Amino acid sequence: MIKKENNFAYIDGANLHKGVADLGWRLDYKRFRIWLKEKYSVERAYLFIGLVPKNKDLYTFLQEAGFTLVFKETTCNSEGKVKGNCDADLVLKAVVDYFEKQFNQAVLVTSDGDYAGLVKFFKEKNVFRSLIAPSNKCSFLLRKLNIPLVYLDAQKNRLNYP
Repeated sequence: MIKKENNFAYIDGANLHKGVADLGWRLDYKRFRIWLKEKYSVERAYLFIGLVPKNKDLYTFLQEAGFTLVFKETTCNSEGKVKGNCDADLVLKAVVDYFEKQFNQAVLVTSDGDYAGLVKFFKEKNVFRSLIAPSNKCSFLLRKLNIPLVYLDAQKNRLNYP
């Protein structure tokens, strides 16, 4: 009998959205979720995202596409731009899940070097599967870790919103 993998993805939602937008295309989130399942055996995909009430239809869509949303309270800066930094929440959730033995392997979706410590930790524990970088400007702090790394732009034909 083949043992089913139970892998989790931890996704920095703002980094994913901005990284793909900066490359000039739109991500089809439904296809992306299917791709995570098929390529990495991701059973649960946590999408960390700032909570903005006017975006409730987007949140419903993302949940229906198969993402588990983890909301961060947002604030506005002096120019009125919404800020909702999810880094600490993502790291905490991922580490708690590891210690509670919730998954076999972890996939991280970000280009942000702030997550290098988490990647090192998972690599040392032999539970790191892959880094998916939404931006082609992936931080050197991540690139230097000698880990499986996929640039999302290489999947543009498969994951671009029509």
